[in-house]
Amino acid sequence: MPMQVAVIGAGSWGTTVAHLCAKNAPTTLWARRDVVAVQVRDDHVNRQYLDGFDLTPALHATSSIEEAVSAADVLVMGVPSHGMRQAAEELAPFLRPWVPVVSLAKGLEQGTRLRMTQVLESELPGHPCGVLTGPNLAKEILAGGAAASVIAMDDPVIAEALQDVFTNDVFRVYTNPDVIGCEVAGALKNVMAIASGMADGLGTGDNTRSAVITRGLAELTRLGCAMGGQQVTFAGLAGMGDLIATCISPQSRNRYVGEQLGRGRTIDEVIEEMHMVAEGVKTSAVVMELAREHGVDLPIAEEVYGVVHGGRPASDAYRGLLGRHVRSEMQGMPSS
Repeated sequence: MPMQVAVIGAGSWGTTVAHLCAKNAPTTLWARRDVVAVQVRDDHVNRQYLDGFDLTPALHATSSIEEAVSAADVLVMGVPSHGMRQAAEELAPFLRPWVPVVSLAKGLEQGTRLRMTQVLESELPGHPCGVLTGPNLAKEILAGGAAASVIAMDDPVIAEALQDVFTNDVFRVYTNPDVIGCEVAGALKNVMAIASGMADGLGTGDNTRSAVITRGLAELTRLGCAMGGQQVTFAGLAGMGDLIATCISPQSRNRYVGEQLGRGRTIDEVIEEMHMVAEGVKTSAVVMELAREHGVDLPIAEEVYGVVHGGRPASDAYRGLLGRHVRSEMQGMPSS
């Protein structure tokens, strides 16, 4: 019998992953609002988040979390980081033992500073937890563009089995044992995308964007390795790959936030008009807490935090970066 897949969360990426899984296995998408579930199930569309894109008729949808979860052999969590714990608590009574759980969220929990797999492990003990992450823009994938991602889990046997759940002819999934590195990279790259967007909004050129991305990668690596990640992870799909896509794509929510800040708008104005979550806004505060805890210097993340949470103009943030003392490019990087 094929594995039954449940995807929790009918946002743009959760819906897209459910669409991919439904081509390989019976898949149910859970939407909090019944109107969205009906659209996906009966009309094979998600007009709120993916208007203009058709979904496979094989994808089932429901607004009943018990219906979605009770028969699942694989659970995919497609909710934002700030809602991960509540969603896990809500579904826990209906989840069968030992079912693997895969997070799609790229953020850190405020207050606890936990990665999403740590949140899931605390709420769903006994379930192997991992993350699917990489340079994956939902609308490009639904349009038929090729993309690649990684499934990171401690257990390589489970990771290899899950490859078959997510992989198809245009979506290639690799395995990676470095759960910590993949999650830290996914969270911090959103902060760097805000910085990249700020540069665009200020009218800087490709040289500046390239510098932000490259030095942003150094910050991902420094913090990720300090937290226990493997340096090589940050040169791969979860690190460099996701960072580039998020920093340059017009579809990137976090880059858009930064661009609007660079044009002089306030963070409250930008967030109010958005219908989707830009994880980097909240993550920037958690990242600075982790940087202080681990003694890691993150100048770009610090400037983004100052703009997003301190009301500092984006132009001042860039003057602050340019005024820093020049030092070795490799300073603070792991020795191996």
